[in-house]
Amino acid sequence: MTLPVGEAKTQLVRKMFDDIAPRYEFVNRLMTLGLDARWRTVTVRDLRLPADSLVLDVATGTGDFVRELAKNGYRVVGTDLSWGMLFAGAFTTPVVQADASRLPFPTGIFDGLTCGYALRNFTDLAATFSEMARVTRPGGRISFLEVSEPSSAFLRLGFNLWFRRAVPLIGALVSDRQAYRYLPRSTAYLPPATVISEMLVSAGFTAVNHREILGGLSQRFIATRRA
Repeated sequence: MTLPVGEAKTQLVRKMFDDIAPRYEFVNRLMTLGLDARWRTVTVRDLRLPADSLVLDVATGTGDFVRELAKNGYRVVGTDLSWGMLFAGAFTTPVVQADASRLPFPTGIFDGLTCGYALRNFTDLAATFSEMARVTRPGGRISFLEVSEPSSAFLRLGFNLWFRRAVPLIGALVSDRQAYRYLPRSTAYLPPATVISEMLVSAGFTAVNHREILGGLSQRFIATRRA
């Protein structure tokens, strides 16, 4: 499968997530063996903002992060490129359909921002980081959760067998074959952690912290909006 770029990528990602929305959360639990819930809890905890802070969840999907943020006492707004994902989610907080590289929010309105497993799906990652910085107030916090690839040869072998072989088969059985062939391959879009950290600094963030999860099966980025 050839990975698209530019507007073709945006259109593919929107349609793909529209198509898989009804089974998205179920397949996610299978893909991560249920560990994604724990990882989201830790990612939200890393915001370390006062209760009642206003937080934007970018690429909110069907609302996993929104529910976790609300549970922690935050006021939450979700945004996603896919109408299908927003319709499939059981939202009790405001949601807005938008491209993350052109967020329809005032400058500096949010105290914090989260994003889960979506960096590789953005067509223009640098522009998206700039928009995230624009809508986050000085001193505000961001916390991202993303896929990774283990550095250990043993863990990498298991990761590749599961993520690149088993996950497409599971996706084909319970959801959409093409989408779950694409998703493991889409990690090719993801820059190395050092490059992502540099991009965040260039966008306007400071104190960028990168942390591996379970030997690199996933990763987290935490940073503060520069004053």
